[in-house]
Amino acid sequence: MAFPEDVLTSDERVVLHVHPHWKTLARPILLGVVVVAAAVVALVFVPSGIGRLIIGVAALVVLVWLLLRPILVRQTTHYVFTDQRILLQVGIFNRDRRDIPLSRVNDHSMNQHFVERLLGTGTLVIESAGERGQQVLHDIPQVEKVQTLLYELVEADHDRDSLDEGEMREIMREHREAQTNGEPA
Repeated sequence: MAFPEDVLTSDERVVLHVHPHWKTLARPILLGVVVVAAAVVALVFVPSGIGRLIIGVAALVVLVWLLLRPILVRQTTHYVFTDQRILLQVGIFNRDRRDIPLSRVNDHSMNQHFVERLLGTGTLVIESAGERGQQVLHDIPQVEKVQTLLYELVEADHDRDSLDEGEMREIMREHREAQTNGEPA
């Protein structure tokens, strides 16, 4: 499920769009294999008739719940990094979205456990100015590269919003001239 492009401003561009790492599906798949094995064993020992039908339907319902829901959750979880903000969107039927302007990002850190390092995933923590403070993004693929990209985006946003030395000197010169001419500053 694609991220809706209509939430972006006209001059905003997507730099990175990721979903949670595929490892989030490992547990549901393993549980699905266990359900199938249990259903096969049960079908072998249950005589033909309504009992087999009940076991088959129950196994199918459990499989759909165990597999379809996590797949939909993963596909509807969007971590979008643009040149202006970070958009976090989650939800299958209901939707929650949080936008963090790059100018409000105070700090960011990442964490990887041993298995996560082997799988190339990790947790990214973004601290921002505002009510909510910290946003924890679990199971980010290639979390080291994402953190580096976030650093570059925040720095580029800061540089875009700050004055360079020449502009600052020009403002200071105009201010001094205005004071010497008796004009209000």
